[in-house]
Amino acid sequence: MADVTVDVVVIGLGVGGEQLSTRLAEGGCSVVGIEARLVGGECAYYGCVPTKMIVRAANVLQEARRVDALAGTATVTPDWSVVAQRIRKDATDDWNDAEAVRTLEDAGVQIVRGRARLVARDRVEVEGQTFVATRAVVIATGSEPAIPPIDGLDGVPYWTNRDFVALESLPQSLVVMGGGAIGLEIAQSARRFGAEITVVEAAERIAFGEEPEASAVLAGVFADEGIEVRVGAEVERVSGSESSRGPEVTLHLADGSTVVGERLLVATGRENDLRALNIGAAGLDEDADIIEVDEHLRAAPGVYAIGDVTGAGAFTHVAVYHARIAAAEILGHDTPPAETRAIPRVTFTDPELGSVGCTEAEARERGYDVVIGHADSSNSARGWMHAEGNAELVKLVVDRDEQVLVGATVAGPMGGEVLSMCTLAVHARIPIPTLRSMIYAYPTFHRTFESALDTLE
Repeated sequence: MADVTVDVVVIGLGVGGEQLSTRLAEGGCSVVGIEARLVGGECAYYGCVPTKMIVRAANVLQEARRVDALAGTATVTPDWSVVAQRIRKDATDDWNDAEAVRTLEDAGVQIVRGRARLVARDRVEVEGQTFVATRAVVIATGSEPAIPPIDGLDGVPYWTNRDFVALESLPQSLVVMGGGAIGLEIAQSARRFGAEITVVEAAERIAFGEEPEASAVLAGVFADEGIEVRVGAEVERVSGSESSRGPEVTLHLADGSTVVGERLLVATGRENDLRALNIGAAGLDEDADIIEVDEHLRAAPGVYAIGDVTGAGAFTHVAVYHARIAAAEILGHDTPPAETRAIPRVTFTDPELGSVGCTEAEARERGYDVVIGHADSSNSARGWMHAEGNAELVKLVVDRDEQVLVGATVAGPMGGEVLSMCTLAVHARIPIPTLRSMIYAYPTFHRTFESALDTLE
């Protein structure tokens, strides 16, 4: 087939690629978007949207169980089929991306199905067709569930998040390998629907990327809810078998113990397959874990990368942020450079864990003279009124010299929403005296932020 020449080729049409392609097309560029899976990407079909629908359903069940203590009596009967149907009908259209395709095509984007590979900095091949980009090639391929090289794992029918969100019924017991955000959200939700849950984590604590205090809060809640957590647990091999109860998966740990469940969920992070893209043809390191970019998301002359593949954070909001900057750069518009100082993240467990900027340990490693502010549920009238039962925490990491916030963590009800003021403070480098001079509405969850400020030296 003859080569096709366009202004921009976008490899990957997840949320970042969608946003970027639309902006470029509306800006007058001819755009080809290449997608090997579903247009809309992980977030829409397997990640943020369906998993948070599951979390919402599980939280409603838990709240209903508290009626007796607060408002009367209630009988709670979990029914997984309700949330499963919502996901299929309202969120994913049974994993059909026709509407997303139509929206992009209406914006003027040409969509090509298949797996792309670079053959030069300005040339992308897919299904035997070569597209030549006169202005830019953009890599927006997101990431895939990382599957660890554990002996026997490939011989058992394990699940990833993609399989879990498509379930029409839950198993009686589930082993979750991985104590990061995805594993923890699924573990707690499945437990609230009645499954027996064991979380197995190789690190010394769950939510290991967060502050130790936040991990401790969540570990206490998991224990109260009957979720078994095994930390510092290295999995040496996995085996499958049949028992009187039906099929079982067994994790054999380095300490000689075992963990057994009906099914296994692997939630051990995300990874990129850059070699499959043949990025070496564009002068990039195909053996690297991520694609290095400059402050305008440029990886090489005429080549850009956005979202997960840059290593800035496997978050939808980062991909959308990058898309805005890269589109402006390609269109020749002035735009502030990308910055990573104030990237927020939220683990949607109950309580929610919200963080932005540096943890205390990271700040000290970077050479900050650190001052810590700390407040817990004893400072929250709102939590007492709600009889939440779950601990609350606000931890502030302050640069003593500059008197600005460089990091913050919120664990508690609506922790992700309370985090917004912390994100603004880190992003805008709002002075601590200014934050102390604010009026904080009473009684609110965010008022605990003021209590944490009061503990600073």
